[in-house]
Amino acid sequence: MGTDELYPPDRLIAAQRATAAAGLDALLLTPGSDLRYLTGYDAHAGERLTCLVLPAEGEPTLIVPRLERPAAEASPAPATGVRIVDHVDGTDPYPLVAAALDGPVAAVGLADRMWAEQVLALRAALPDAAQRLAGEVLRELRIRKSAAEVAALAEAGRAIDEVHLRMGEWLRPGRTEAEVATDIAAAIRATGHVTVDFVIVASGPNGASPHHGTSDRPIGAGEPVVVDIGGTMPSGYRSDCTRTYLAGGSAPGDFLDYYQVLRDAQRAAVAAVRPGITGAQADAAAREPIAAAGYGEAFLHRTGHGIGLDGHEEPYLVAGNDRPLEAGMAFSIEPGIYLAGRHGARIEDIVVCTTDGVQQLNTTPTELIAL
Repeated sequence: MGTDELYPPDRLIAAQRATAAAGLDALLLTPGSDLRYLTGYDAHAGERLTCLVLPAEGEPTLIVPRLERPAAEASPAPATGVRIVDHVDGTDPYPLVAAALDGPVAAVGLADRMWAEQVLALRAALPDAAQRLAGEVLRELRIRKSAAEVAALAEAGRAIDEVHLRMGEWLRPGRTEAEVATDIAAAIRATGHVTVDFVIVASGPNGASPHHGTSDRPIGAGEPVVVDIGGTMPSGYRSDCTRTYLAGGSAPGDFLDYYQVLRDAQRAAVAAVRPGITGAQADAAAREPIAAAGYGEAFLHRTGHGIGLDGHEEPYLVAGNDRPLEAGMAFSIEPGIYLAGRHGARIEDIVVCTTDGVQQLNTTPTELIAL
């Protein structure tokens, strides 16, 4: 797909309209997913200021360090209609922000994850402007994916599925979690990802910790192993998929019992996805059968998170989220059961809510696979 499809110029126009509707005079976006969403520019985050100045009306300006201007010009940003202004080392770049706004402003929206030193410098440069979060505006634009974005997420899903299908090459008793993770990371890059965002290889009792990571612990025969992996594609869109494997030998008896409960719950939650159900209802579709089987306390986290240019973004499938799902929303379905000190399991797929149901972007089997 072309960058003009993935990062179309009309996004800036839509963002300007939404900025005005929110009562903001401008958005000020430093490097991160919001800047990339609007311009396609995957900017370097550093102490030198890079900032998209997007006024509610008027010409957008991308302020960059002079040494990074070639990268900005080579990105999709110029095709979106932004003007590029640079600054040299040793000069104060913050007056360029005020100049790009071309007049007094009452309120600006700052990138949600802007560095504190930049927030304070912008406060000094624009002392009369109230500071709010740009997420108030951009969340609603980003939460529903375009066809091109869904295609990019599907490409990422296929790439990470290829890695899971090769797990038998690396995961076996006697190897450490870290050794397996090293092989997985190389494979993630080999499938086309430009970065490896995370590799969790959690064997035996480590599988009871959802965010374990890896360790030098050797994997034991008959142990369940949770493998949660993801990365970023050249498009900027991300993958995230979890499968639980059995490393040879015979699995603990209760593990086999609750793994089937988990698999049924994950499939039920995927099947429940459609426009109109809430994030809380989607969460309940996974949580209720797990609780009914007696493992409710062992399901420690929400059922899912949105995904796109960020690994975690809106919408979240969690109790209390009464926002209805809509076509174009992309998110994980990833219930887990974790028995502290013993073992655990998680199954995760990325799905997209469609006009009449759900599209799964991960398609590898969810049956327990003995390697």
